[in-house]
Amino acid sequence: MKKILITAYAVNPYKGSEDAMGWNMIMQAGRYQEVIVVTRKNNRGAIEQYITEHKELNIIFSRLSFLFFDWPEWTIRWKKGPVLSMLYYYGWQLTVALWLKWKKYDADIVHNLNFHNDWTPSFLWILGKPMVWGHVGHHPKTPKVYLLPVYGKAAYYKDRALWILKNIFWYFDPFLYLCKTKADMIICMNSEAVKHLRLKENFIIHPSVAAEQEQASLFEKNNRSFHVISVGRFVPLKGFDLTIRSFAEFYKHLTLSDRKKAKLTLIGTGPLKKMLQDLVIAEKIGQVVTFVEWLPRENLKEIYASASVFLFPSHEGAGMVIPEAMSYGLPVVCLQNCGPGELVPPLSKLIVPYGDYSDTVQRLAGHLASLMVDPTFMASERELVNRRYESLLNWNIRGEMLKDVYSKVLNIKTVNLKTYSNEYT
Repeated sequence: MKKILITAYAVNPYKGSEDAMGWNMIMQAGRYQEVIVVTRKNNRGAIEQYITEHKELNIIFSRLSFLFFDWPEWTIRWKKGPVLSMLYYYGWQLTVALWLKWKKYDADIVHNLNFHNDWTPSFLWILGKPMVWGHVGHHPKTPKVYLLPVYGKAAYYKDRALWILKNIFWYFDPFLYLCKTKADMIICMNSEAVKHLRLKENFIIHPSVAAEQEQASLFEKNNRSFHVISVGRFVPLKGFDLTIRSFAEFYKHLTLSDRKKAKLTLIGTGPLKKMLQDLVIAEKIGQVVTFVEWLPRENLKEIYASASVFLFPSHEGAGMVIPEAMSYGLPVVCLQNCGPGELVPPLSKLIVPYGDYSDTVQRLAGHLASLMVDPTFMASERELVNRRYESLLNWNIRGEMLKDVYSKVLNIKTVNLKTYSNEYT
C-alpha cells in the first residue's frame, strides 16, 4: 500500500462545496492508500468530531492521519475579504510546503487537493516527490448580457477585475508555471482549465463534484405535482434571476389546472435575497414561489425527493448541487458552459446555449414546459441522468480515479486515464 501526502486547504465533513469535496476526496483516497492529510487548524474540531461519531468507517480512518498547519493566530486576523484571503491562501501553500520539507514526512506521492484554483500554484514540487495537482479549475467570466443589465456596474466590474487577475496569474506568475510543469499529473475539473493552463500532456478532465451513492434510490417520485427547485447562494454567479424569470414565463402559459400543480422552491441565502424576492413579486408569481433558508442535509433530502426538476442556470465552473440533484434522478435544466453544462448528460436536451437574455429565458421556460406535459420526455431525461450519475457522479468513482492516477504517476501499471476525459466531455 502506497503512502500519499495530501494538502487540502478546505476540509470539513459537516459543510458543503469546497469543504465537502475535500473531505470526500480524502475518504476516497483512503479506500486504497495510506494517506497523510495536511489541512488548516480550524478544520481540526470538525474532523475529530466526525471520526468519533462514525465508528463504522474505522477501516478507512485507520489509513488516514491528519496534520494541522496554520500561520500564527495574530497573522490570521487580517485575513478578511476575498483579496486578503487569497493572499493568505497563496502564502499558506508556500509555507506548508516548506514546513513539510523541514519535517521530512515520508511519502510516495504528494498531492495538492484543493482550493481548486488553477490560477494559484502549489509548491509541493519542493519536496522532490512525484506530484499530483488538483482538482483545479476556475469560474469563467459571466457574459456581459447576463450581468450588467441585471446586477449593475459594480457586479460587472468586480467580475471583470477578477478575470483580469486570473489572467495575470496564468500568464505571468513564474511559480504557477513551475507548478504545472513540475506536476506529474494535473486533474482538471473542466475543459476550461486545460485551455487556460495551456496543457498539452499529463492531465485528465474529471469532475470534482459528486454525491453519495445511496441517495439515488431513496425515494419515490410524486407525480401529482410539478415541483421545480434550485439550490445555491444568492449571488450573481448563480443566475437566480434567470431561474425566476424563466419559471415565471413557464407558469404564465400554463392552463389553470396545470398552474395548481406547478411551484418553485429556492433554497439558499445570500446578499441578493431581497432583490430576488422583489423580482418574484414583480413577476406576479409570489403565490407559487417559496424561499427556504439553508437546511440540514436530512431536511434537504426531503425537498430533493419531492422535486420534479432541478433548474440551475448558473454561470459557475462546477456545482456541487448538480450531482446531488442527479442522485435523486432529477433532470437538470442548465446553460451550456464548462460547469453545469459539462456535468449533465451530454445527450440531454435540457442544455441551453448562451445568447440573448430574453431568448435564454424563453428556452429555459420551454424546457420546463416540455418536461411537464410530456411524460415520455421526462422519463428519457431521467434515464440519462441516472446513467450519468452512476457512471461519473458518485463518490466511489473518485476513489477509482485517484487509484488510477497514483498508479500512473508511479508507473505501476498502464492506466487508460483518457477514459475519464472522454466520458466527461
